[in-house]
Amino acid sequence: MKFGIIGNTAKSSTKDVLKNLLTYLRKKRLAFVLHNELGSWLRETAPQIVFDDKSIVSESDLPNQCDMLIALGGDGTMLSAARIVGNHEIPILGVNLGKLGFLAEVSVDELQQCLNDVLEGKYLIEERMVLQATSNQDTKVYFALNEIVIDRGASPRMIDLETSVNGDYLVTYTADGIILTTPTGSTAYSLASNGPIVTPQSRVVIINPIAPHTLTARPVVVPEDSTIRVVAKSTTKTVHLTADGQREGFYETPVEIFIRKAEYSIQLVKRQQRTFFDVLRTKLMWGRDLRVEKH
Repeated sequence: MKFGIIGNTAKSSTKDVLKNLLTYLRKKRLAFVLHNELGSWLRETAPQIVFDDKSIVSESDLPNQCDMLIALGGDGTMLSAARIVGNHEIPILGVNLGKLGFLAEVSVDELQQCLNDVLEGKYLIEERMVLQATSNQDTKVYFALNEIVIDRGASPRMIDLETSVNGDYLVTYTADGIILTTPTGSTAYSLASNGPIVTPQSRVVIINPIAPHTLTARPVVVPEDSTIRVVAKSTTKTVHLTADGQREGFYETPVEIFIRKAEYSIQLVKRQQRTFFDVLRTKLMWGRDLRVEKH
């Protein structure tokens, strides 16, 4: 098995984790390649970490050069990994160097044992839905593992978002924006906007307004095969569209934006002994009475 590696170069722990990881891979005689940004960063800041120049590959070539991609960082790094992998069906193993890590579940202490399990075939692959968004103003396609967000951008005024599902009018939200979320993204921005937590294998899309003007505006859950049409109307000139906080576009209003399930999914490597509910209890401290623990 050949591993690709990307990493968050802003994390102070990335160098030590990577050094130990490369030592492990060499000991096991496993081939690896490094994202060119990560490789260049190591050349400049950590010359003691030795690797061959042939191990550095471009972002576009990375999915073609590995059987599994290891992402060292947090959930943002995992979203970058998903964008890099795209429709290549390369499994992603996330190693959490951050604080929360819903997507990057494996801790640094667990990494070597997790890799041992991978080599022995003792792991699971979870297929995660991807959303795509297009507009009536250009040919760009935005892909998101977590969410598509349409918002007012820099404008101080709310926008009207006329929302339809499969051609049926749903509601016009007057709000700061709207979040179209996969089950994977239900624990991200949507959760911070009072959206529901949805198990990853659910076949749904969540429509969640951001700071709606009326208290009756609530999130709506629709089937994954729905086509959602959002007509953004505003007294300002533009609205802002983002995909996973990594790709963005600005559109003159009114603009029609269409959101639907993409034709491919993202494969995440999961440990056999850990469930989604385990992660929720660990990350969100469910079931713990913090009032008691303070005494």
